[in-house]
Amino acid sequence: MASWLFGLAIFLIHLLGILSAILALLSSRTSQGAVAWIISLVTFPYLAVPAYWIFGRPRFYGYVSARGERDTVLRRILARYRERLEPFLADPRNPDIRAVEQLAMMPLTSGNQAELLIDGQETFDSLFAGIDAAEDYVLVQFFIVRHDALGHRLKERLLRAADRGVRVYFLFDEVGSRKLSEGYLRELSEGGVEVSPFRSSRGFKHRFQLNFRNHRKIQVVDGRQGWLGGFNVGIEYLGQHPRHGPWRDTHLKLTGPSVLGLQEAFWEDWHWATGEVINLAWEPRTDCEECQNVVIVPSGPADRQETASLLVQHAIHSAHERLWVTSPYFVPDQGVQDALRLAAMRGVDVRIMMPERPDHLLIYLSAFSFLPDMVRAGVKVYRYQPGFLHQKVILIDDSAAAVGTVNLDNRSFRLNFEITAFIPDRRFAAQVRLMLERDFADCRRIGFDEMQNRPLWQKLVSRAAYLTAPIQ
Repeated sequence: MASWLFGLAIFLIHLLGILSAILALLSSRTSQGAVAWIISLVTFPYLAVPAYWIFGRPRFYGYVSARGERDTVLRRILARYRERLEPFLADPRNPDIRAVEQLAMMPLTSGNQAELLIDGQETFDSLFAGIDAAEDYVLVQFFIVRHDALGHRLKERLLRAADRGVRVYFLFDEVGSRKLSEGYLRELSEGGVEVSPFRSSRGFKHRFQLNFRNHRKIQVVDGRQGWLGGFNVGIEYLGQHPRHGPWRDTHLKLTGPSVLGLQEAFWEDWHWATGEVINLAWEPRTDCEECQNVVIVPSGPADRQETASLLVQHAIHSAHERLWVTSPYFVPDQGVQDALRLAAMRGVDVRIMMPERPDHLLIYLSAFSFLPDMVRAGVKVYRYQPGFLHQKVILIDDSAAAVGTVNLDNRSFRLNFEITAFIPDRRFAAQVRLMLERDFADCRRIGFDEMQNRPLWQKLVSRAAYLTAPIQ
């Protein structure tokens, strides 16, 4: 009897492996990923099957389903809000901008003001001032929130806002903020703040989904002011962590109609997390002397296409003079690597800025497996020296720049929910260029000889680390 049950169990495991392999064949977004999963699932399903259901699925089907379910209510609201945007729609005569609109599924709006925030203290002073000025509601969303001195300051600001009658909604990623204490969340809830984790594993069908993290950092006040960028909530983002040292990051404050794009992204995430349709202001407002056009580009694993990866590739192909990219985690897929090399070969000044000090060892090691080929093609690679570099910025010629949460790695391209502000404005691009020139002055450039002359064991370790890139 025992041997019969054992044989049945073995048969069922292998059957599940075959069924999972069929699903991998139908749904994997890269041929390399499909082949790797199929071989593993068929030959050794005992470990491969649980690994696939935790890490392997390429789309967040729960979120996709929720989008379909919510169409009756949310789509009607969004349709009315989009009608009100018509007076603020910029004319994207440039086909490059039209492509960004198609990727974003959001319009290019005029009447915006974008302010760069490049210092931790300056950024949180701006965020906290926005909360203090709120009259109707505050939407707050971060990937990481820590229960430290900075997290305490955020909590006190939110509680004071709720106490004076402002509606406060606080959304956090349950993995990124896994160390956030129950006491912190309970104090917020008891003080009148609406609190929810993102819940990527909501429901039995999706309980094993650990990959799909909400990496967005968004704050919206009254539908009039919005913030996004690289800063999370923790003292390390103020440069007060002894291991990381000085912290270099970039955030963005927006006013104008584009704020409603940030609000829409939060609104959709909140609906997924809680099932609630919260009542927000959807009237576009503008008050700027030197206005800018902005497209808000949400991206994530529920998209029909790989929005973040395509946005980066589009930026690379659009560049004629310069393409400057900063990313703390630089392990792009083959398509982006090829596009960067080709841009350098056609004479574009392609520069990549990365941290010198790693905080994720595998990602740091992985880069050495492909950087020699990029440097040989003319791509210039720089390592930031003063501390940890965390900003996610792209500069395209002297005409456009993007600031957001997207890293150049598989996780941001395919597994995380991200958000980017794409700003095709020469004045803003000039500000970004000046900012990055100061950063490049604090970098050292990596030469081809430095990478080629590494010991053999380091090259082997780098290649092995690069094999894990799809799940890093």
